[in-house]
Amino acid sequence: MVGTKADIIAHLQREILPLQGYKPIPAGRVPDTGLGMIQTAFPEQSFPLGVIHEFISSGAEDAAAGAGFIAGIVGGLMRKTGSAVWILSAATVFPPALQAFGVAPHRIIFIRLQKEKEMLWAMEEALKCEGLSAVIAEIKDLSFTASRRLQLAVEKSRVTGFVLRKDCRNLQTTACVTRWRVTAAPSELPEGMPGLGFPCWNVELLKVRNGRPGKWQVEFANGRFRDVKAKVKTEKQKVFQAGVVPGKVSA
Repeated sequence: MVGTKADIIAHLQREILPLQGYKPIPAGRVPDTGLGMIQTAFPEQSFPLGVIHEFISSGAEDAAAGAGFIAGIVGGLMRKTGSAVWILSAATVFPPALQAFGVAPHRIIFIRLQKEKEMLWAMEEALKCEGLSAVIAEIKDLSFTASRRLQLAVEKSRVTGFVLRKDCRNLQTTACVTRWRVTAAPSELPEGMPGLGFPCWNVELLKVRNGRPGKWQVEFANGRFRDVKAKVKTEKQKVFQAGVVPGKVSA
């Protein structure tokens, strides 16, 4: 029986995915990355594992925002077991702060190197270690050839890699499955409440194979990412249903 045009296209897309580096994860073994609404942008509505994700930034502030967002994802990958490798050129990550993103600092191996050639080599070798949950590297440049070597490494080990490109100036084509841009956003607080809210970011998924790029504003709370706009709308509905007018106190 011949299916509809949409069914045929969906079937072809599923057949193409393994050729693009995607391999299905057995049922029950897919970790919950807590990405919420962002999941709908990916093939099969599942965050791609065993691939290379590229994050671009234009300065130290954006790089810090990207590192925080990556930490939230890695926390989901390491929720129960596993370790990760974080390769960087300077001590820009404060290990105890990773606990806020569900990452146990003692399960992260930090490697400090100065030359980017050495950092790429270290990342490629780390990605070959099947026992790791993730490998993160903070570098500036990433050529297509270098990214292809990284992608070939993960297609064998099924380890998920994150490349955080700091001060990215040369934005060329790479073999990475996704490309992201993450910037800091003001935290959202309940009306009238003082202090600081949860970590909040503007997230742009610029490229994703066989998926749908998009933009979101999310915050990280209780081990999950949640849509800020949806949260604000829900809070307003609760206030309206309770008959409370913001800024006024009943007698």
